[in-house]
Amino acid sequence: MQVLSPPAAPSTGFRPGRGIGPGLALCLLVTAGAFGLQDLEVRLFGRAWLEALVLAIVLGAAVRAVWTPGERWGLGIHFGAKTVLEVAIVLLGLSLSGPALEAAGWPLVAGIAVLVAVSLTLSYGLGRLFGLRPRLAALVACGNSICGNSAIAAVAPVIDADGDDVAASISFTAVLGVAAVLLLPLIGGLLHLTAHSYGVFAGLVVYAVPQVLAATAPVSALSAQVGALVKLVRVLMLGPVVLVLSVIAHRGGGDAAGKRPPLHVLVPWFIVGFLALAAARSMGVVPSAVLAPAADISSALTIVAMAALGLSVDVPAVARSGVRVAIVATLSVLALGGLAVALIRLLGLQ
Repeated sequence: MQVLSPPAAPSTGFRPGRGIGPGLALCLLVTAGAFGLQDLEVRLFGRAWLEALVLAIVLGAAVRAVWTPGERWGLGIHFGAKTVLEVAIVLLGLSLSGPALEAAGWPLVAGIAVLVAVSLTLSYGLGRLFGLRPRLAALVACGNSICGNSAIAAVAPVIDADGDDVAASISFTAVLGVAAVLLLPLIGGLLHLTAHSYGVFAGLVVYAVPQVLAATAPVSALSAQVGALVKLVRVLMLGPVVLVLSVIAHRGGGDAAGKRPPLHVLVPWFIVGFLALAAARSMGVVPSAVLAPAADISSALTIVAMAALGLSVDVPAVARSGVRVAIVATLSVLALGGLAVALIRLLGLQ
C-alpha cells in the first residue's frame, strides 16, 4: 500500500512546501488529463481500453519523467498519494456487504497468512542469493510480500536499516506496481480466471489498494470488491510481521520498545475505517441512497491518488538502485504471482 511516512521520503525526493495547494492542483490536472484521454479512447475506438485509473498513474509518471516538481509541489503530491487514497479506501468499505465478506472465508484468510509467510521467506532467500545485504533483502521481501512502501517504512526502523537500503528497496515499488496494473488483466485472461478468482489474484499480487482497484475495476465490480478485501487482509499481516521482526532483531538484548512502530502504523486508521463502514453496511444501518454517491466519490479520489502516485515515480532513483535489487524485486513478484495462482487452485476458486 502506498502510504508514505517520513522514512519513505527517499522514494519521492519531495520535501514539504508551504501548503498542499500547488501539488494537489497538479494531481487534479493530471486526473483531468486522464479523463480526457479516456474520453478520447471512447470517441476513437468506441470503448476505453485503458481506464482513467490506469491512465492517471501512467500520465503522472510521464510528467515526472520529463519534469521533477520542486519543493512547493511536494506536500500536495504527498497529500494526494496518502490522505486522498486513505479517504477513498475508507469509502470503499461501503461497497462491501456481508455476503462479500463471508465469500472470503477463513480458508482464504489462512491461505493469505501462509502465502505472506512463504513469500517473505522466498523473497529474502532470493535477496541473499543475489548478494543483497541482510537488511536490504529483508526490506525488499517485506515490501514485496505485504504492502510495498508502507511495509518498508514500518520495518526499516525495526531492523535498523539505513537510508540507502530504504531508498533502494522503495524505488522499485512504484515501477513494479505500474507494471502489475498494466499486465494483470492480460495475465488473468490468459489464466482464464473468473471475476472472483481474478480479484483474489490481484489482491494477492499487487502492492497497493488503489493499484488493486486500477487492475480490477476494468474487469468487473466484483473483481474490485474481492481484490480490495483480499489486499486489506494482506495488509493486516504487517502488524504481526513487524512485531516478529522486532523480536528477532533485538533478541540479543537491548530495549526493543523504542524500535517498534506506533499502533497507527501497524493498523492504519483507514483500514479501521474501511472495516467499520463495511460492517455498518452489513448491519443495514447505511441508507441505500448513500451507496452510489459514495462509490463515485471513492472512484474519483482513487484516480486523484493514482495521479499522485505516478508523479512520485522517480526514474533516476530506480536506475541508481542497481541491477541486483531490480532482479530480486522482479523475481519476487513473479514468485508471488505463482504462489497466488497455486493458492487459488488449492482453494478451488477457479
